[in-house]
Amino acid sequence: MKINIYNKDMECMKRSDMEALQLERLRNMVDYCAKNVPFYRERLEKAGVTAEKIKTLDDIKYIPYTNKTDLRDTYPFGMFGAPMKEIVRLHASSGTTGNPTVVGYTREDLDNWSEQVARICMAAGATDESIVQICFGYGMFTGALGLHYGLERIGATVAPTSSGNTEKQLKFMRDFGTDTLVATPSYCLYLAEAAAEHAGEFSLDNYKLKLGLLGSEGCTPEMRNEIEQKWGNGFFVTDNYGMSELNGPGMAGDCVFRNGLHISEDHFLCEIIDPVTGEVLPKGSTGELVVTNLTKKGIPMLRYRTKDITNINYEPCACGRTTARMHKIIGRSDDMLKIRGVNVFPTQIESALIGISQISPHYQLVVRREGYADNLEVKVELIDGTLLAKYSELEALQRKVHDKIKSILGIEIKVTLVEPKSIERFVGKAKRVIDLRNVK
Repeated sequence: MKINIYNKDMECMKRSDMEALQLERLRNMVDYCAKNVPFYRERLEKAGVTAEKIKTLDDIKYIPYTNKTDLRDTYPFGMFGAPMKEIVRLHASSGTTGNPTVVGYTREDLDNWSEQVARICMAAGATDESIVQICFGYGMFTGALGLHYGLERIGATVAPTSSGNTEKQLKFMRDFGTDTLVATPSYCLYLAEAAAEHAGEFSLDNYKLKLGLLGSEGCTPEMRNEIEQKWGNGFFVTDNYGMSELNGPGMAGDCVFRNGLHISEDHFLCEIIDPVTGEVLPKGSTGELVVTNLTKKGIPMLRYRTKDITNINYEPCACGRTTARMHKIIGRSDDMLKIRGVNVFPTQIESALIGISQISPHYQLVVRREGYADNLEVKVELIDGTLLAKYSELEALQRKVHDKIKSILGIEIKVTLVEPKSIERFVGKAKRVIDLRNVK
């Protein structure tokens, strides 16, 4: 197995040297924020924190957390650390629940970002010979342009096909000889299903896909296996992590061993905290990921609470990289459902469903309140719609799905089997949860 490393000096640095670099950059970033961002100047002064008070990496605990609400409250440019004449690009979230979160980039920020993405693409197996199709929507979303520039940086050929128009996506994949795909896991799976539907005209042998750089939404190992099996021909799926507040995609990504997502630690200092108390947890613990961007000047982020649940492994990897590796995201603290006292993540449902041959991996969770109790309904899509007319077989399958989910969650749930293709497909992030508890 060939292993390519984009920046060996940083990705294979000794742990002690990396921590010394992180401390130096953390002190510089605290000083930068105090001088250039009124929001942070006030926060740091109130907490009594200066760069001189940061003696060790553990002293980061004295810096107050930053939340998404802070970005929305200072919309649009209130947290920028550089004047607008130095900001060369803007990105923003959708803002479906309030003001969008707006982020800005200096030229130095864009250069750092493209290197971070280059690292994860090369770690996953992309090279200067890759032909890459990007099925993320181009626009204010950071995913498409982030992967675009990082892939071009390693010399890959990039086709910016954007999202939607599935038939044309498949045509380009066949005609261009696309071997690498950038998409959400759910859309990658949908593309495989669409390709299979046209198998009479174009068999899967007409596709040259070998590598999936999938992101923007969670992908359980079971979902990953399903995608790889659907495409076949040795298709290899990798995961990567990032968010616009921290740059975009590129903070961390799988290597060819897929044993945790390598973090660009020279740019990001990560902590794990208790999502309820905010207490910093010992190394190896599972909790909420908190990230400080050590180099971003356009909109610096000190101790940003991501809401993502994970853990971090600091042991060197078989690939030769010494950078810490974060576990695939287990769930989000704000997406977590509390059903009769039990914490439920959509990924747990997904893990239970994949592997049952008669159902597809498309599902939806509906939460209702009946009386004083919350109830969870899991809608699962059948592969063969004729099963709906076969009551005994349908009932047996329903019981099988029910029992498997219940064994994982430990609570009673309702399972509804629905017709094929009746659950909405998404080209962006899949919406899995419908919460009707406060709907009258």
